[in-house]
Amino acid sequence: MRVVHYVNQFFGGIGGEEKANIPVEVREGPVGPGRLLQQLLGDQGSVVATIICGDNHINEEPEALKAVVQALREARPDVVIAGPAFDAGRYGLACGAVCQAAEEIGIPAVTAMEPENPGVISYRRSVVMVPTDAGPAEMQSILSQMQRIALKLGAGEELGPAEEEGYLPRGIRKLATRQGPGYKRALAMLVKKLNGQPFVSEVPFQSPENVSPAAALPDLSRATIALVSTGGLIPKGNPDRMVAGNADRYHAYSIEGLASLTSDRWEAFHSGYYNQIASDNPNYILPLSHLRHLESEGIIGQVCSHLFTMAGVSTPVANSKGLGVKLAQELKEKSVDACILVAT
Repeated sequence: MRVVHYVNQFFGGIGGEEKANIPVEVREGPVGPGRLLQQLLGDQGSVVATIICGDNHINEEPEALKAVVQALREARPDVVIAGPAFDAGRYGLACGAVCQAAEEIGIPAVTAMEPENPGVISYRRSVVMVPTDAGPAEMQSILSQMQRIALKLGAGEELGPAEEEGYLPRGIRKLATRQGPGYKRALAMLVKKLNGQPFVSEVPFQSPENVSPAAALPDLSRATIALVSTGGLIPKGNPDRMVAGNADRYHAYSIEGLASLTSDRWEAFHSGYYNQIASDNPNYILPLSHLRHLESEGIIGQVCSHLFTMAGVSTPVANSKGLGVKLAQELKEKSVDACILVAT
């Protein structure tokens, strides 16, 4: 079976964020994780080509996806495997777009990513996706699942239910025969529920988290405003050894008396975007200069004496919630009335 593998600039071995704008490049045979994929395929399939593209380029340039489609037409694969992208947002969006484009020209495709990746939100209904954890530590097991599904798709076989095959549900309902009538199955689930025993509903439902917004401030001219950034802003040299991703704590730094953030004293340290622009002008990711202007005009009361920062990438949701609770309590203790959370 002929397989084409899509990867970004990092897994293609070209570089990190500084190479995120590279255009589409096609290489013969497996590259990077594709070598492991080839081992897993064995004599059942061959990675005939690897398509590499920078995460920025494929998400920003309309011609990039056309180039990918052209490469697929020339390679004539039986199936496309993209990623896995894990929790990398732009990579997840790219993998979803590539798989959808492949399907549209009649080539089955499969990708893999963390369920909260924005690529899942955008392409879940049209693309087969294997769920992953946040990082590439499980690369071998995920590629193993992907190649198993890819071989079935490439052979024209119909996939079974998501919970049996190991991919994310796509909201597709098909007629099937169950063991026993519905009332008996429902009663069996009810008995298990009443006895505290595990059971699996036949109608799964994921309730979205609903957070009520705080009330509007009655008078901004008396309010203390805090600046919070997930852009990885740090004092020059990273004295507190902040991590560039998968944060386990946030950092607070005094901005007392500072009119602006300058590149000689501050820099960005974050594994999820190209840091140089933010390091050249830190106000891009934490606009202290603008807040000081509002403060001088009397539009806001004052800026909080400290800024709060962390690198908001690859952090599991549970950890993020814990950090949020802790930070909210510290803001409350500092009598902060509102905060501006600046993303990247």
